[in-house]
Amino acid sequence: MALTKDQKQKSLKALKEKIDKQKSIAFADITGLKVQDLTKLRKEMKKQNCELKVAKKTLTGLALKEKGVLVDIKKMKGEIALAFGYKDEVSAFRVLNDFVKDHEQLKILGGLFENEFLEQDKAIMLAQLPTRDQLLAKLVGSISSPLSGLVSVLQGNIKGLINVLAKAKA
Repeated sequence: MALTKDQKQKSLKALKEKIDKQKSIAFADITGLKVQDLTKLRKEMKKQNCELKVAKKTLTGLALKEKGVLVDIKKMKGEIALAFGYKDEVSAFRVLNDFVKDHEQLKILGGLFENEFLEQDKAIMLAQLPTRDQLLAKLVGSISSPLSGLVSVLQGNIKGLINVLAKAKA
């Protein structure tokens, strides 16, 4: 059923508001995805402070154009869903990528990151980056590794000195 002009205006306004709040947008093809799977994806998105919105290509193109983002949505194949990342720039991409592992019908088509359009391969690469917490843990591990090695070396020298003194006393 076709949308009325009033419904289209409301949908366009809602899309513009979401685009204003977002830190990134991932575009996905949801053709062939079952409603229950789409509902599951929406719940996963919500857990990560993201949102999934299915909208017509024309309305999406107009909303992006009015916000100064140059993306030709009509060239994208299939039914387009927009995954908005509100808290973290990469979370929307990551949730989609994790969902693709179990649902092959879903395809990541690209995305917007810092108002730059990312092609499909770059969007998937971005989705596979480790989380911020994982990167911080690696950094802490890298910093503490040389220090713990130094402590071990210093302890070895002290233990050797104690052993020599203990043998000399005996």
